[in-house]
Amino acid sequence: MRLTRDLGRNAFSRGCPAQGAELAEDLERLCALHGPDTIAAVIVEPLAGATGVLPPPVGYLQKLREICDRHGILLIFDEVISGFGRLGGATAAEVLGVTPDIMTLAKGLTNAAVPMGAVAVRDTIYEAALENAKTPIELFHGYTYSGHPLAAAAGLATLEIYAEEQLFQRAAAMAPVMEAAAHSLRGRPHVIDVRNLGLVVGIELAARPGKPGARGKDALMTAGGEALMIRAAGDVIALSPPLIISEDQIGEIFDILSRLLDRLD
Repeated sequence: MRLTRDLGRNAFSRGCPAQGAELAEDLERLCALHGPDTIAAVIVEPLAGATGVLPPPVGYLQKLREICDRHGILLIFDEVISGFGRLGGATAAEVLGVTPDIMTLAKGLTNAAVPMGAVAVRDTIYEAALENAKTPIELFHGYTYSGHPLAAAAGLATLEIYAEEQLFQRAAAMAPVMEAAAHSLRGRPHVIDVRNLGLVVGIELAARPGKPGARGKDALMTAGGEALMIRAAGDVIALSPPLIISEDQIGEIFDILSRLLDRLD
């Protein structure tokens, strides 16, 4: 699976493993500066979503895992966006081949039908909490709505549907179609970068001088008038369609975007 075709202006677009490892080495610099014993954990989004769809540089997550293992630092993945099929697998950790120590989950956990969040941890962390418990309750924490039966029912039903309808596999099958359609916009007015991973696409537009985010906002409003729901992250058009999307629907989305870009000033 390609992270992206672009080898240009954005560090997150580049496919050279050395560059990804070099970026991760900044953690090693912090360890040398402050001491690894002062760093409890490193938390990252495997795919940065709200910042404009930034796939990880090749080798970046692997190098983070290596450095964390060397210094006894926990690696935490925020998979609220990337979890549950969006990248063509259950999690980004699975798709990208890097296992964190802790993983945060939400959104796709219940198909966002009911608010729910979860934290998954390695057995060693779970067992450490049990073995060192000094109270009758092993991990004494909770919130007003912890374990809410409605959210739990929605979560179980959602997981069953993912499995029964093979939606993770469907997302993986549609990813190349999405990639080809997204990169067909290269060279269109204002487009300066296209990034994709799984069923997530970021189309970066050139900012208007002195007005960052204004062109992205106009794209958002114009798309709404065309009955297309997109997300604007600054001047990046962000797309993350439902896992049930069809090839025809992908074509329709990018036909609308193509017309939109032609009209956008």
